[in-house]
Amino acid sequence: MGHDHEGQRVSRRRLFAGISSLGLGSLLAACSSAEGTATVTTSTGASVTPAATTAKDLTSLFDGAGTCKLTSTTTQGPYYFDADKIRSDIREDKQGVRLRVAVKVQDSETCKPLGNAVVEIWHCDAAGLYSGAEAASTGGGGGNPPGGGNPPSGAPTGAPPSGGPGNGGGDMADLTPTDDKRYLRGAQVTNADGIVEFTTIWPGWYRGRTIHIHAMVHFSNQRVLTTQMMFDEKLNSAVMAKSPYSEHTGRDTFNGNDNIYDDSMLMKITQEDDGYLGAIVFSADSDKDGA
Repeated sequence: MGHDHEGQRVSRRRLFAGISSLGLGSLLAACSSAEGTATVTTSTGASVTPAATTAKDLTSLFDGAGTCKLTSTTTQGPYYFDADKIRSDIREDKQGVRLRVAVKVQDSETCKPLGNAVVEIWHCDAAGLYSGAEAASTGGGGGNPPGGGNPPSGAPTGAPPSGGPGNGGGDMADLTPTDDKRYLRGAQVTNADGIVEFTTIWPGWYRGRTIHIHAMVHFSNQRVLTTQMMFDEKLNSAVMAKSPYSEHTGRDTFNGNDNIYDDSMLMKITQEDDGYLGAIVFSADSDKDGA
């Protein structure tokens, strides 16, 4: 899948048929109807209906994923905001090992695929920086390590509270961005099989956290899941040995000593072409009744 033009709001592959520019707020409103058939008006004045698609059939990736156990909820971290980027390729100009992310969302009570759910992901680049918060994620905005974890010994103080599995995803306010960059952030809507896919790069690292990707699921115009995705450490080590990751040395936190890591957050990774494909199933509490 090719790169989108930097700054373009919608994938050239037209995830939503006929949409030339559509913000996340309009998308959430459109997908909140029971049948997912609500229409929205684009910036060009056209009325369209969001139609979820994926680049190719990914259903076989999730064969055997029969669990309906509720996916662990974690902190959203200090650097979440609505990036207003409805797209599948979130790389922009960021260099790194190509990673295709496939997520299947299912209802935690029925085990049925959850169609017309909006999935957002965001993560840091190879140097550990978050778009929209570059100064803060380098320490220039107060020194807080991004991602919601406790700082390691000797790290700058004033970090946000830790958030392990089950401690809730609404413990931090959404960020007001401090720069106009939006790399490695994007949203998609699940198809009838509950699946979305993104093209990104393998995340980098920063002090106090293992390597991870943040994810948030919206359904019926509500945030129903905030969680994280993680990787096997053998693969992390292999990727971190490559450029540009190898230029960022001194990694201090791994899966074994991360205060948010949980085995259920590990993605199923396979190698493909010039990178990797990662798959994971999210079981979301779509009606927010705690089951």
